[in-house]
Amino acid sequence: MAELVDRVDEQDRVLGVVDRAEAIRRRWLHRIATIVCRDADGRFLVHRRPDRASRFPGHYNWMLGGAADAGESYEEAATRELSEEVGVCAAPRLVLTFLCEGVISPYWLGLHEVVITEPIRPDLEEIAWHDWLTEGELEALVRRREFVPDAREAFDRYRVAVR
Repeated sequence: MAELVDRVDEQDRVLGVVDRAEAIRRRWLHRIATIVCRDADGRFLVHRRPDRASRFPGHYNWMLGGAADAGESYEEAATRELSEEVGVCAAPRLVLTFLCEGVISPYWLGLHEVVITEPIRPDLEEIAWHDWLTEGELEALVRRREFVPDAREAFDRYRVAVR
C-alpha cells in the first residue's frame, strides 16, 4: 500500500499528493515531522534503530518521527508518530522547520519537542535500544558514534533555536 505525502515546494507550500517512495526516488520535497523527547530532568531520549530497519539500520538518533501523511500538519504527524513509536499521547510543540538536503532525499523537517513524564513503550520495529542522556552525553554520541546523519544537522539547529 502506498504511503501518500504532500509534495511541497521550496517555501513548504503544498503542490499535490504523491507516493512517498516516488517523492524519494525523484527527490521531491515532502514533509517529515520529528519529536525530541525530554524527561522532567531535561535529559534527551536517544535510541538505536534496529539492525533490520530499512533506513539507517543500527544508527543512533535523538529524534522520533516520520513522514507527515497527505493533508496532515507537522503537529498532527508529530503527535501520531509519538504515539506509534513510544506509546505516549501528548501534543509536541513545534520548535522549528527547515529545508534539509537529506542523505536519502531532500525534505522539510518540522522539529518538535515534548516533555515526557510517563513510562514509554517503545515500538521494537522502530527502536532496538533507548536511554535518557544529558545534553553533554548526547553531544558526545552525536559526534562519535554512528548517528543518523540528518539528525546531526537537526541537533545543531535545535541548539541554536532553543538558546
